[in-house]
Amino acid sequence: MDGVLSQEEINALLNNPGASSDTADGQLSDSEKDTIGEIANISMGTAATTLFSLVNRKVEISTPVVTMANWDDVVKAYERPCVFIRIGFTVGLDGSNILILKEHDVKVITDLMMGGDGTNTDVELGELHLSAISEAMNQMMGSAATSLSSMLNKKIDISPPVADLIDLTGNIDEGAIDDFLTQPFVKISFKMEIGDLVDSEIMQLYPVSFAREMCKSITETMTGGNEPIQEATPQPAPAPAPQPQASQTAPQPQPMMGQPMMGQPMMGQPMMGQPMMGQPVDMSAMYANQQVNVQPAQFQNFTGDMNGVFPKENIDLIMDVPLEVTVELGRTSKSIHDILDFAPGTIIELNKIAGEPIDVLVNGKYVAKGEVVVIEESFGVRITEIIK
Repeated sequence: MDGVLSQEEINALLNNPGASSDTADGQLSDSEKDTIGEIANISMGTAATTLFSLVNRKVEISTPVVTMANWDDVVKAYERPCVFIRIGFTVGLDGSNILILKEHDVKVITDLMMGGDGTNTDVELGELHLSAISEAMNQMMGSAATSLSSMLNKKIDISPPVADLIDLTGNIDEGAIDDFLTQPFVKISFKMEIGDLVDSEIMQLYPVSFAREMCKSITETMTGGNEPIQEATPQPAPAPAPQPQASQTAPQPQPMMGQPMMGQPMMGQPMMGQPMMGQPVDMSAMYANQQVNVQPAQFQNFTGDMNGVFPKENIDLIMDVPLEVTVELGRTSKSIHDILDFAPGTIIELNKIAGEPIDVLVNGKYVAKGEVVVIEESFGVRITEIIK
């Protein structure tokens, strides 16, 4: 949805914005979890659309589940080697997050990106797979950052993602992956389906401080932050033309660029009661009150020969177009080894028998058969048969 929030989502984000102050350090309040869930839902929805364009398969990502977790929780959830993809924010936000995909899922995605059918998963995961999945995540999380920019009303940019294969069955120093993994962090779980090839769970890990920064930014954006909404100053103007509305309303305050007014949706946001992206639209209701001018189509009558034979004057227009006539004595196939052995005096046997008619081609199309004749000092061809 490219960062567009419904009115219900705006109300949920604004609900009890100060609850985090009553929460102990290292934990998120319920309202903060709801806010992070809404942000992740919109961001990953945009990322799923980007992934669909890369793999050309239907991609579905479920509603996120936000919980607090630690490193042991991650190890228990993923018992086999998996791919950690670290995405750092360079503009707009200060922090990083980690996306975790199962090894099999990465093989399927990269195989589809390389033109396969997604079943070539028996190969060992190598640098080519990691490079491909990094590029996929760069495009997916780049589109998600665009959604965040719309939600937070400021430019958000990311660094190129870095993918690593991690074997969670061994002794892993989580601090070597990222410092925030040594403390409690925010875990966002999604269910991802790619056609009938992938039905798995992916995880996104946030530092608590980073999650709170996003909650604070979205709350300030929804409430207008410290910048008051400016009301448009009326300017002297000529008397306006009569309006079709029966009643007049007082001028409404104009929102600043990228900031919604309280009780009104953001730019591009559907109003209450209107369908959101992905829901069917009742076009009959949309145009029920509009006058539509419908007229029958008018076509000119055909002239000329209706039997498919064009008048002669039409053919005359192309009579001077040159065509290439080729006389083919015969053909044969040779390997590169044989061709490299060619030398003056080499005899090449063709597929034509001596005395057999030769082929006449016009612009590469076989049109006639003929026989070779000698006209003074030049060779010629006498047409013996026209090919229909």
